[in-house]
Amino acid sequence: MTEKLFLKDSYLKEFDAIVTKIENGEVLLDRTAFYPTGGGQPSDTGFLFKDNQTFKVTDVHKLGDNVYHVTENSENLKVGDQVKGKIDWDRRYSHMRYHTALHIIDGVVFHMGNGTMTGGQIYVDKARADFDIPGLDKDKVLKILEESQKVIDEKHPIEVKFLTKEEAFKIPELARTEPGKELMKKLDTFRIVDIKDFDFQLDGGTHVKNTGEVGKIELSKYENKGSHHKRVEIILK
Repeated sequence: MTEKLFLKDSYLKEFDAIVTKIENGEVLLDRTAFYPTGGGQPSDTGFLFKDNQTFKVTDVHKLGDNVYHVTENSENLKVGDQVKGKIDWDRRYSHMRYHTALHIIDGVVFHMGNGTMTGGQIYVDKARADFDIPGLDKDKVLKILEESQKVIDEKHPIEVKFLTKEEAFKIPELARTEPGKELMKKLDTFRIVDIKDFDFQLDGGTHVKNTGEVGKIELSKYENKGSHHKRVEIILK
């Protein structure tokens, strides 16, 4: 099992690790700060270093409890090697800002109480969110973003917490989508992202430490894909 350092510290940029397996250009480490693709957040990229050699990490994915690093020139690595990992921080930090922005938007929609955010996808330079909200139009979307901006500007601290199954199931709406609710049935430990005095939900991604780091949200696209499906694309300034 890979120790997932990013779950406790989203700001960790470098780390030391040992190679435990190499297969088809994919490197398994005993511990990693590289975030694997999942939950609408793309994987990190970056580098592994051994002595005077550099190995570019182009993709990262999770399989079971292990995290695999797709790495160029991995034939020059072997099991037991000690390596230093370094993530592409600009890419990671952009993902963190957009992920937190989507949580804030989801929290605003949740507190409105008349619909749900049904999904989202994060990119380096934008993010999208899908909604099932009766009567949602562009004007109402702009109102949601306006309320979200207020939360950002209030500079709420953000913390990561870990709960037991007993603790988690006492909290209503900890997971707000059907996939999230199904996932809760399988977990023993629950990772929670707590936006202080605003929102509290299950999540496995990386986030900033304060809503103020998100910056300014701007609407870049609105699409009506059906009565129960509206898609919004945002950019951050």
